[in-house]
Formats: sequence, C-alpha cells, structure tokens
Amino acid sequence: MASGTKHTGAQLLARSLKQQGVTVVFGIVGIPVVEVAEAIQAEGIRFVGFRNEQSCAYAASVWGYLTQTPGVCLVVSGPGVVHALAGVVNSQVNAWPLVLVGGACETALEGAGAFQEALQVEMCRPYAKYSARPPSIAQIPATVERAFTHAVAGRPGASYVDLPADYIQGSFSDAAGNEVELRRFTRVLAQANPADVRRAADILTNAKSPLVVVGKGAAYARAETEIRTFVDKYGAPFLPTPMGKGVVPDAHPLNVSSARSAALRGADVVVLLGARINWLLHFGRRFSPSAQIIQIDVCPEEFGVNIPVSVALQGHLPLVVQQLIAAIPGAYAPSPATTPYVSGLLEHAQRNAAKQGEKYAADAVPMGYHRAFYEIKRRLPDDVVLVSEGANTMDIARTVFDFQEPRRRLDCATYANMGVGMGFAIAAQLAYPASPVVAVVGDSAFGFSAMELETAVRARLPLVVVVINNNGIYFGLDKGEYDDVEKHGPLPSTALTPDVRYELIAHAVGARGFLVRTPEELGSAVDDALQHDGLTLINCLIAPGGQQKLQFAWMAGS
Repeated sequence: MASGTKHTGAQLLARSLKQQGVTVVFGIVGIPVVEVAEAIQAEGIRFVGFRNEQSCAYAASVWGYLTQTPGVCLVVSGPGVVHALAGVVNSQVNAWPLVLVGGACETALEGAGAFQEALQVEMCRPYAKYSARPPSIAQIPATVERAFTHAVAGRPGASYVDLPADYIQGSFSDAAGNEVELRRFTRVLAQANPADVRRAADILTNAKSPLVVVGKGAAYARAETEIRTFVDKYGAPFLPTPMGKGVVPDAHPLNVSSARSAALRGADVVVLLGARINWLLHFGRRFSPSAQIIQIDVCPEEFGVNIPVSVALQGHLPLVVQQLIAAIPGAYAPSPATTPYVSGLLEHAQRNAAKQGEKYAADAVPMGYHRAFYEIKRRLPDDVVLVSEGANTMDIARTVFDFQEPRRRLDCATYANMGVGMGFAIAAQLAYPASPVVAVVGDSAFGFSAMELETAVRARLPLVVVVINNNGIYFGLDKGEYDDVEKHGPLPSTALTPDVRYELIAHAVGARGFLVRTPEELGSAVDDALQHDGLTLINCLIAPGGQQKLQFAWMAGS
C-alpha cells in the first residue's frame, strides 16, 4: 500500500477489515464513527445498521460462530461501547470470535470531560482476549490484524479496537519509506500428544458402556465429518448439547437425547467433544462417580474443571478426532446396538418420545408449548436455521426440534442471556441466504430486541419470527387473572400485559403479522410465512401458565 496519497484513519481501518476477509459489519453509527461506516461501504463491505448496540453485538458474536471468522461490530464511543459489552462477554463466554471497533473521544481531550469519554480499552480488557488502541494512525492495520489473530487463536473469543475521533478524521500518507503493510490474521491448528491419544484409545477399547457428548465447540470447529465417522466406527451412543445438535444427525440411530439422564448416569467412559463441564452438563454431577472422562478441547484450562479427567487431549477437534479414529481398532463391542446398555437406552428414549408425542396431540386451546412447537416443527424443512430464545420457550424447544445438520440451532448458549434472538436471526440469514431462518422466541425475550424487526425489513431479510406469547416471564396471567390480582395487590414480578399485539409492530415497520390462537391458525400462518419473500411475525397466544413454581431441567441437582 504505497501510492504517495493520503488516507484517513477511517479508510485505513476499512481497508484493514477488507484485508482480514470481512464481508459484513454490524453496528450503529453516530459521532465519531459515521465516516468509518461510509469507508467500510466504499470498500464493498456490507454495513447492517441496527437499532440497539446489544443486538448488533450479538449479531457479530453469532456470525463468528456460524462462519468461524470474527464477526465485526462498529459502535460509537462511551455508551455505545458499554451497550456492546453484552456481545463482547457473550463471545468470550461462548468462545466465539468477535472484533468490536469503538469510536472514542479525541486523544487531546482525554481527561477533560470530552463528549462520551470513557476508559474503553480498560473497560473491555477483563472480558476480551485483546483490547488495544493503535499507537498511531499508521499502526491501525497492525492493531486490527492482532485483534483478529487473538480472536481466532487457541480458544476463540473477543477483541476490542479503540479508534479515537482524531484517528478517524486524521490522515496518513503512504509515500515511499512510509508504507503500511496489510497482513491477514493467522490461525494455527494442532494435534494432540500421540501418547495421550493411545491412552485414550486403550480406555475406549476396554469400555463397557461408553457415551459420546457432542458440544457446540464441535459445531464451531467444523468437526462433523470426523465425529460422524468416529460414532459410526466406535458404535457408542451419543448425546448432543443443545447447540451441538446436528453435528451428528438427530435421526442417527445412536442418538440418546431422549434418554439423557439415563445415559449420563450409566456411562463408564464419557468422551467430551468440544463440551465443557458446566451448568449445561450439571457440572458433571450426573456422571457415574467411577466414570472415566476423555476430554478433547482446544483450551487446556477447561481440563479437569468440576470433575477429574482421565485423559486430556488438547488440539483442534477435527484433527484430534482423526487421531482417535486411527487409534481405535473398531467398535467397542461386536454388535454395539444389541448390547444391554445401548438397547436399554434406546428403549428408554422410545418411551420418553411416546410421552412427548402425547403432548403434541393435546388439543386444548389456548395451546401449550408442546402443541405449538409441534405445529411449527412438522412444517420446517431440513435446512432451516432455528433461533430459540426465552426461558420456557428455549428449555422446552430443546427437546422438540430435531436437526440433521450442524450450526442450524441457535439459542442463548452458555451465557444464557436474553435479547439475542433478533440479532442472531439477522446474522443467520446473512450467513445462510438460501435457507429459511425461523426465530421462535418468548414474549419477554422478544421485548429486548423487538425494534430489530425494522432492521431486518430494511435489510430485506425474509425472517419468520414466532412470538410465543404467554403474557409473562416464565409464566403469565390471563386477562381475568391479571385484572383480579391487580385489584387486590401488586402484580407478580413476572407478569406482562395480557395478549399484547406484537404482530402490529410488524405491520408498523412494513412487514406482515398474524395473530393466532389455535393449532390450525398457527400451522396455516407458518406455511404462509415460509412461502413469503419478506419478514413475517406470528404472535402465538398460548396458555399463560398462572403462578407456578419456577423449575427448569438444568436446575435440578445443580
């Protein structure tokens, strides 16, 4: 890059992002980053302007998961960075690559009470792998390259780049002797120690009741080909975590998701593939105390968290699973599917599936969650991307919807934060333009990001958004209960206004909206929405649930 011409800091940043392979930037503009967004667009990069910094940061966060390259988010200084921290933390906790670029006040005015002045580098540092301000305009490309490399290296995570207003508007000349080198970020992939692989293979060969747990780290790592080969060769039943669904097809005969508790208790060897022993796996407390644990992860700090690990295999998951495939002689038993262990789990799963089927057939109106989800489920094509957000909405949907391909189920993931739904859906539609994206979100969760409907309409994204409306957080009240409670005392803290007309918000921003109450109305609306080339919101009124005790599957025994 040496032409003897002057470039603004905004232009230099935009060219640096293009050099990193960036095709989409999510953000909200204002002083001082308007020029940055314009420079980004001038480089041919798509800029998607949101209505709230949390949502655009969530969109960039999940873009990193879906594409295995850092999602980029651009926000204004001060409050903009504060709001976007939600996405930074989400990326860091979930181990997804993200680069946040924040405007900042002029360097000469720091400490003088400048407009939206904040210690942004320091603010982001505890929640990011890398947080820095370029030492000068000329060093913007080097700082951007380091931010991208940190975001993808080892365990992925978040990076922050601070861009003061005088950098954005200032100029730099790349005359001879003053050139700026634009370098692409680097990614290094490693195998596990061969001796450790042999130890793991010995344990697997001698296992009597092994279980493979597939985490969302496996989906991020693009390990589906290797893991499917491993499961087929070894013959062990497998259990996906919610966002690990589809790495091995849910229709695979060794899937024991419907016998989850029995599988966790009964395994004498557990193979963790990109899955952490945290709240999603009950901190390991449901494993047999005598079970041997083989854990494969890119991050060594994850080994031995909460329970001891028999063999720790550090490395890039596809490469390490290839090593295991080569090291094991074959199936753990002559005919794995007919062993009492596997056949018992499959029978348990069938009984649980039959009970689930009874809930699907319930014809009460207002509908319950299971009937509503069934009406949606049976209409979705195999290539759908489903965004699931909410408390009951997400917890119950985990057991209902099936996936045959990886990275097709998106939910609140490890950090379990509400408000991700619309940002995730928008990013998913951009990442999978040929696939339908359906967001099934609770009414409370939808309230965090409802105005991003306008973002999606403006971006011409044909999303299908189904709001599961039960009038509350966890549980709500019907109109009669609500009025009666309000007359005699305070409303429950979980109550929302009954029967809010969310579909009218869709009408207000130029989309279509339907209000449905029955299974037939819901099914018809979903069919219609999947054929429409624009955004459709379906406001699905279900049974509120009343004042029940809060209890979720993941809470038990934790």
